[in-house]
Amino acid sequence: MKYSSDVEAAEAMKVAYDKIRSEIGNVIIGQDEVVKGLLTAIFCQGHCLLVGVPGLAKTLLIQTIASSLDLNFNRIQFTPDLMPSDILGSETLDQNRNFKFIKGPVFANIILADEINRTPPKTQSALLEAMQEYSVTIAGAKHSLERPFFVLATQNPIEQEGTYPLPEAQLDRFMFMIQLDYPSYAEEVNIVKNTTNDVRYQVQKVVSAEEIMDFQHLVRRVPVTDHVIEYAVKLVHKTRPAAGLAVKDTNDYLDWGAGPRASQALILAAKCNALLSGKYSPDIEDVKAVALPVLRHRIIRNFKAEAEGISVDDLIARLV
Repeated sequence: MKYSSDVEAAEAMKVAYDKIRSEIGNVIIGQDEVVKGLLTAIFCQGHCLLVGVPGLAKTLLIQTIASSLDLNFNRIQFTPDLMPSDILGSETLDQNRNFKFIKGPVFANIILADEINRTPPKTQSALLEAMQEYSVTIAGAKHSLERPFFVLATQNPIEQEGTYPLPEAQLDRFMFMIQLDYPSYAEEVNIVKNTTNDVRYQVQKVVSAEEIMDFQHLVRRVPVTDHVIEYAVKLVHKTRPAAGLAVKDTNDYLDWGAGPRASQALILAAKCNALLSGKYSPDIEDVKAVALPVLRHRIIRNFKAEAEGISVDDLIARLV
């Protein structure tokens, strides 16, 4: 590691984060919390799912972040006829009639899985091994993916036609689910001004692959007190119906709670949130700050909650 101490590395990470935010701000208007969530996932070596209606610049945002990082980037447009081999690659015969593996677009540092819920589960599941094991198995041969590796996926609301819900096993592999809302009136005025002229900003590359991996290791080295870890684990346990720590809202409104990956994600994200806030150790407020994107895709409401109009975010707010 090129830094003399973890404190120096933490300061460098904060500087890099601010530079990336500045570069993104030249292209993307607003969406500050969304940008912070995406960068937090990257620094934590996690994958991220962005959910919002079409036209909210989800794809542009991910492309802009990829442009500010000195990494290989591939975009995969998910469609109903997409096959697993279109993502992973396949074996073909060369001119000497020998089988040769042709790598698919998944072999890059950043993968934009655009509209991931527009393809059937068979094709969605092609990413499972890549997201968890950082490798791809084709015809019995294992192919390692280059690190760092991130899947940044976009998804349209499931109510729209032509969408397939993501299986719970795949949702659980996303560290964050981030929801995009419509921009405010003032932000939309700026968006229209900036996108209807002939000026295009060239995003500068700010951080290298080596630096990102250094920051990922730094995040894992951040010390955490036992009471913060216990708070995070207790929060996850409170989402599980009929469990020992379940509260009334959990038993009344939830069918399914979060698993151990949620506890791990809460602590990792809290560590990163502390570093980006200029602190060297997370507290309970850092856990609360990341609770929504970590938990919202890992708990399932029951019919009673849907009938009474109680959202997942409402339930998480009550539990926190």
